[in-house]
Amino acid sequence: MTQDKEESIDLGRFLRILWDRRIVVGGIVLLCTIIATIVAFVLPKQYASTTLVQMRSTGASAGGLGNAAALASMAGIDLGGGVGSASPTDYIELMKSRRVLEPIIDAMDWSNEKEKPSAADFAKKNLDIKNTKQTNLISVTAKGRTPEEAQMISQGVVDNFLAMQTDMNQQTQSLLVKFLDDRIETAKEESEEADAEVAKYSREHKIYSPDEQVKVAVAQLGAYDKAISEQQVDYQSADAELATVNAKINEQKAGSLAYNINDNKTVQDIRDQIVAKEVEIVKLRQQYTDKHPSVIAARQALAALQQNLKQEVGAVVASEATSLNPTQSALMTQQAQASAKKAVAEAARSALESERDKQDAKMGSLPDDIMKYVQLQSDAKIKREVYTNLVQQRENKSIQEAMESMDIQIIDEADLPNVTQPAFPKRLRMIAIGGILGIILSFGYTMVCYKRQY
Repeated sequence: MTQDKEESIDLGRFLRILWDRRIVVGGIVLLCTIIATIVAFVLPKQYASTTLVQMRSTGASAGGLGNAAALASMAGIDLGGGVGSASPTDYIELMKSRRVLEPIIDAMDWSNEKEKPSAADFAKKNLDIKNTKQTNLISVTAKGRTPEEAQMISQGVVDNFLAMQTDMNQQTQSLLVKFLDDRIETAKEESEEADAEVAKYSREHKIYSPDEQVKVAVAQLGAYDKAISEQQVDYQSADAELATVNAKINEQKAGSLAYNINDNKTVQDIRDQIVAKEVEIVKLRQQYTDKHPSVIAARQALAALQQNLKQEVGAVVASEATSLNPTQSALMTQQAQASAKKAVAEAARSALESERDKQDAKMGSLPDDIMKYVQLQSDAKIKREVYTNLVQQRENKSIQEAMESMDIQIIDEADLPNVTQPAFPKRLRMIAIGGILGIILSFGYTMVCYKRQY
């Protein structure tokens, strides 16, 4: 009980001491407030400007590059029709890169060269780039010594990033289109030669309209011919994509992964399932149209397997490339996926050709000259479809090149801050904090006096 009394404070006595020393107490509060006021007015002003951007929605693919990853930064390219996309983190890191920030730093006024910061230091001091969770929105807030400077930095970050992405996307697409052009020229020559061979054989052997038996046999082989041509196009497209990515990897000096993605057991299993499903679909097409439930279900299962392959390859690369930056990681993912796609196309084509040979063997009862004609006609059809599909791929890539120039869209352009409302220092807030600190110190001073008189 005695201890409780010793630890209790006589509030009345405390207030009397506070009143008796009101001049000192008031002086402490006033001094802290004055110091805070001086600091608030002496500290250099900083203004903040914000640009709000939205990541463009894209199809599921490697990465982005974006495209994005692509890259993440790179423009992700999927010859199967998808467009790559990078994560918000990839975009944020790319916005802090030297290529984006150095032009802004160079455009600013520095009293001497020694004060000029590096891109990393500039980003840490002047930028606050955030992604709103569970959205595809990114806010770019920049601090500057004047309202105009803050606006210039914020808008400059977004403009330079867009310019960089446009340049990277166009470089990648142009390389891909060039590789496709080379393959189109070769495919065109092969198709013309095959057609000429059919026409020549037809004239020499006077075969112009095969009988119904041959037409039925040709129709049965048609499904395999179409599927084989599709796999040839997939193979050449994947090969073109792989060459494009390898060129970008050499440019980045990233080096290839130290293993072959196609040696992975899980990847091999999924690849074998895809090949089996491709053969199954061809056999179903010999009996049903593409709108038949069995064909539709098989195609859906094939799409699911292809997506599983893409995800598995991405997971394998992610586990092996943790030390790489986002751009290099996106490139490695694209390289591995192109390699896996190329291996799948090669395996599927081999399996389909084997099945076609079995079907071809059933036509052994036909005359030799008819058999030769059918074979030449089939070969010409495959090469013609390869050429046509490659041309279509090339046209799609040209369109995609134009569309891929912008990976993000500006929602709100950089605002011009009010000159009377700097982001820092908040004068009224600092003065209030100084006053509160003075009150706390004055109470501490009064408590010391109270203890001495107790």
